[in-house]
Amino acid sequence: MSHTIDNKILHVELQTPKRNSEDIEKDLAIFEDKYRKVVEAGWIVCVTDNPMGLLSYEATETIDLLGLPVHPEQLMVHLNTFHPRKELDAILEAFRGLGGKYLLVVSGDGSQRLHRLEPAEIGIEAKTVTSVELLRYIDREHPGRFISGVAFNPYEPQDAELEKMKRKVDAGASFIITQPIIGRDERLNALEPFGLPVILDAWMSKKLHLLSECVGHEIPEGTPYDPMENLRELRRNYPDYGLYLAILGFKTQYPLLQDIWKTASKPA
Repeated sequence: MSHTIDNKILHVELQTPKRNSEDIEKDLAIFEDKYRKVVEAGWIVCVTDNPMGLLSYEATETIDLLGLPVHPEQLMVHLNTFHPRKELDAILEAFRGLGGKYLLVVSGDGSQRLHRLEPAEIGIEAKTVTSVELLRYIDREHPGRFISGVAFNPYEPQDAELEKMKRKVDAGASFIITQPIIGRDERLNALEPFGLPVILDAWMSKKLHLLSECVGHEIPEGTPYDPMENLRELRRNYPDYGLYLAILGFKTQYPLLQDIWKTASKPA
């Protein structure tokens, strides 16, 4: 994953169509168009897994259905704990069959419609299955097959979050992707001792209520926020970190991304 930072390769988040889509053909066409644009740019497609607990089509089935190209170094699939074991295994096998190798392993967002993986299903004794247990399961069942990353939330109490990060690293995490970062955040310094590549989530939407849900604290809707300027500032402040673009506007923002590296100078 370090090569993506060294070579200024962006990670671009895409969401597959919702299961209750009112126009699935249109939504699939939009996904395909975005996917191909990211791949052609030489960047990494990062496909979510039932984001915000909304039941969506799986990354692997969508990619297979549309016949999209899979370049292992340009595809990352999110995987969370809200799957029964049989479904989880099917997703991993399908991803392996496509040639995929990069996973972002997270606990995930649940809902009443989603089954949460039970400890007994994967043969362990624990109260719940978190990203730590899911990492261990993947490594146990598919040793050496996948390169797994994990999430870091700087907005949670840091003692607990860093202890959790230690357990994630001990379980085999190979890289870290943060929750959305605005400007500069000194809490990122605590990740340095882990010695893993860090990729910063750059929130590309002006919809601050969605950002509030992501970071877990209220951000008033009237708060001034320019996503492109924040992206440039992150690039200036953290030149040795990668960038992960969430909720990217493909009509207005995508054409400007090639210039991000030119306009972002080193921090003073």
